[in-house]
Amino acid sequence: MTDRSAADAYVELMKGCLTRSLFPEQHEPLRPAPGTWKQRAYEPVRRVLARRGLELVRATPADPTAVEDGRAWPAHAETMVGLRRLDAIADAVRTLDREQVPGDLVETGVWRGGSVIFMRALLRALGDRDRVVWVADSFQGLPKPDVGRWPADASNDLWKHDALAVSQEQVERNFARYGLLDDRVRFLPGWFEDTLPSAPIERIALLRLDGDMYGSTMTALDALYPKLSPGGIVIVDDYGAYPECRRATDDFRREHGIDVPLVQTDWTGVWWRRPGDEGQPAGG
Repeated sequence: MTDRSAADAYVELMKGCLTRSLFPEQHEPLRPAPGTWKQRAYEPVRRVLARRGLELVRATPADPTAVEDGRAWPAHAETMVGLRRLDAIADAVRTLDREQVPGDLVETGVWRGGSVIFMRALLRALGDRDRVVWVADSFQGLPKPDVGRWPADASNDLWKHDALAVSQEQVERNFARYGLLDDRVRFLPGWFEDTLPSAPIERIALLRLDGDMYGSTMTALDALYPKLSPGGIVIVDDYGAYPECRRATDDFRREHGIDVPLVQTDWTGVWWRRPGDEGQPAGG
């Protein structure tokens, strides 16, 4: 096996592990929808079981289509984005490496860290020794909508979902599980409006947005897009999933005269590439 084929095999293995598509027989914790009578009835039982180190689970054979398209919230996988959106990350990082577009890799909103773990794995597979992977998240879940500032978020209730709150320590453990927690992985803990404008990132080659909400998406674009290198790539994970994310993306592009087309990855993910020559303002 050549070095190149070994590196490609490693990347494919990482995809299968991070999505758990290599392990079709799975069990998921019982999680009634927030705010429902089922959740209220189950919560006392859950607490009693948790004190004994137990939980109720149900068998959930993996749905290959859901794993491919990232349409499920997996119980144990490090990512919910699915194989097609992981492929989009791989294509982007390989393109940036091949064309030597300068800058680091950034994700805003990381959940359990699967996408940024995959970015770090790609850098290792490519033999990159310079780029840093930045991990930006509140590590407390999503913020309650600031309707006064971002009225488009008025109906967004993702802040109620405890399953979206994953601690920095857990994300670090997930990196370490794959041997990828090192000084090339840097964390930006806190709400985006507090951390991103002053983030010590000089240049960005890949900016991946997974903040779901209008405010989170717009805040990330306002703070970080000016640092995106010409030829750099922006990936928006939730463009098709949440109208507020789509609106923020469209508003930002319109306000900044960005007319390069959006490229669709799957039912929700899109990306575009910043044009422009080195030393000149990018037109997008």
